[in-house]
Amino acid sequence: MMTRPLCFVVPGSQKSGPAAAPGLPIFVDLAYIPNHCSAKNVDQEFFKRIRSAYYVVSGNDAAGGEPSRAVLDALLDAKAQWGSNLQVTLIPTHDTEVTRDWYQQTHERQQELNIMVLASSSTVVMQDESFPACKIEF
Repeated sequence: MMTRPLCFVVPGSQKSGPAAAPGLPIFVDLAYIPNHCSAKNVDQEFFKRIRSAYYVVSGNDAAGGEPSRAVLDALLDAKAQWGSNLQVTLIPTHDTEVTRDWYQQTHERQQELNIMVLASSSTVVMQDESFPACKIEF
């Protein structure tokens, strides 16, 4: 039996482009979108190569373009080319205007592509901190 890696770490130093080595897509269970979902380092090629059941979308810096609407749109465009109807779940770490607007404006396309956005309704309290959390089971 062949198993997939649970998590795949992708360097966020440069966008993928024509100079990147060609290869088959890598399938993982969980992937963190590099550099807080910034368009400086992530484009459609990332989602063509790293195919995940769950993508963590972090970033809470609207002025810095994190998360980036272009990156979220790149996921839609790449997923449309996968040739499979693999269920994909996005896990935003923050409730931002960018993710809310993207969700509302592309909801129909998300449904067509079998993409779900997971909203966290749980809070974890540890010592003097509390933060939103979600549970993922494989």
